[in-house]
Amino acid sequence: MLKKIIAALSIASVLATAAPTMSEAATYHTKAISVAKSNLGVKYRWGGITPSGFDCSGLIKYSFGKAGKTLPRTAAEMYKKGTRVSISSARPGDLMFFAPNRASRVTHASIYLGSGKMIHSASSKGVSITSTSNVYWKPKLVGIKRI
Repeated sequence: MLKKIIAALSIASVLATAAPTMSEAATYHTKAISVAKSNLGVKYRWGGITPSGFDCSGLIKYSFGKAGKTLPRTAAEMYKKGTRVSISSARPGDLMFFAPNRASRVTHASIYLGSGKMIHSASSKGVSITSTSNVYWKPKLVGIKRI
């Protein structure tokens, strides 16, 4: 796993020389995803922002923080940031936001991994990867943002 991370960072470093703005975003998104994946299985903890326990926005804030990006603390505050993108335009590292219904405030967030997968911390399973077409989450999706 460590070799894969080092290889990915090496490739990102080479790309940074060719296209600094594009690869800078690719680098922090890739690193945030790697950090989140390294915490798979960590138990859910409401208000948790460390590997001893994460809530959804805590996992995102922690992962992006380790990648050099500071984000707000809550999913609702994160939803106010970034640029809205469609599901068909989503890229790995984009943030997905969910609410109990479309009229409600955002209450959950995840990191899009690509290929119809997302990583998040949910009260039922802790940090886990699930499908974006999951019957529970899909109808609750209210938007995707690129940070």
